[in-house]
Amino acid sequence: MTIWVPEDDGYADLGKHDSFASGAPYNTFARMRAEAPCHWSDFDQGKGYWSITRHADIVQMIRDTETFSSGQGIRMEDQTPEEYMARRTFQETDGSDHRKVRMKVAKAFSPQVVAGFEDQIRDLCHPILDAALEKGEFCATREIARELPMRMLGQILGTPEEDLPWLVDKGDALMANTDPDFTDHVADKLDTDAYRLMPFNSPAGAELYEYARDLMEKKNAAGDTSGILHLILKPDENGETISETEFRNFFCLLVAAGNDTTRYSIAAGIQALARQPGLLEEMQSGEVWGTAPDEIVRWASPATYFRRTATRDVEVHGQQIRAGDKVLYWFVSANRDTEMFEDPYKLTLARKPNRQLGWGQGGPHVCLGMHLARLEVRVLFEELVRRIRHIEPAGPEAFVRSNFVGGIKRLPVRVTLN
Repeated sequence: MTIWVPEDDGYADLGKHDSFASGAPYNTFARMRAEAPCHWSDFDQGKGYWSITRHADIVQMIRDTETFSSGQGIRMEDQTPEEYMARRTFQETDGSDHRKVRMKVAKAFSPQVVAGFEDQIRDLCHPILDAALEKGEFCATREIARELPMRMLGQILGTPEEDLPWLVDKGDALMANTDPDFTDHVADKLDTDAYRLMPFNSPAGAELYEYARDLMEKKNAAGDTSGILHLILKPDENGETISETEFRNFFCLLVAAGNDTTRYSIAAGIQALARQPGLLEEMQSGEVWGTAPDEIVRWASPATYFRRTATRDVEVHGQQIRAGDKVLYWFVSANRDTEMFEDPYKLTLARKPNRQLGWGQGGPHVCLGMHLARLEVRVLFEELVRRIRHIEPAGPEAFVRSNFVGGIKRLPVRVTLN
């Protein structure tokens, strides 16, 4: 049984954020995979771009960072060299520059370290679920999906609990800077040039910069030099440290990406739970937890695409990509590719193997927090389904207005407790 029937006409403009405001235009991606798997589109806000939509192509190309580089940005929008250098994080670098930063913090997100968070995550779930479920009817995104990663973010960053809602609001304003529900400075509707050197061209970046500076001053004054933020500031084997701008951009990335991906995966999983008969019983059986988190992330595909820039002329599916062209890997399309996934519009909790690309697997830029996100998703659903007897929609969902962040921002549900 499918629980999602795409409604786009098959010819959505992928450069328009409104094309994603009712969910991803899956009919368009299906047509492109069949007819034009390497497709050129003009872009009214800058240079045009190539779209790569098949799973197999993305898996192959994402490994080839010498030909397809992150070094000029990861979003569709164009940047000047000055803007790129001011905004970049290790996501927008390749080779040794990428490895240098990644290696500093990779241990903090290793499977072994993350496994030790399970009890902590479960303890966070209890009050979140108790408060939401006792209402009977509520927005699952706001009351559940947003709460867990927000509170876990505070544990990782070592920030005061009372600061967390503000931090997450600012992270939303960064990542979903095209949705008026999250920011007053909508990127494609207002002149945001005043913030062009800030992350995501957003005033929220300036506010997070200031917060990061004050936070580190307080930590240093208190002698608190533990945690991931101090890891990133440590000198490498050559005695080199990252710049202040690089640190602040890394902080913004942790705040934004550390919350959004997990939140929208949880929200999509709850949407499926409320709409697809049999899922609740499957989860309650306890037999699918080894595979369910990856399937929920495939279903959600919160990272809709990532951009690369061609460093040389190359031919893909008979199309000539020129050096300097923008190339977009549409993970949201790859995760519905019928050549890879049987019945991709159904959430199949026991799907195995599951080569979903929700975390950019296969290349050097694979999501740093992948293991933590997987654990948060599993534990949250374990705790949720043991508390409820029934869950159903209580109104229509609303999606983020963004072609970069895929997520359900409002998800009204009604529950019956055990």
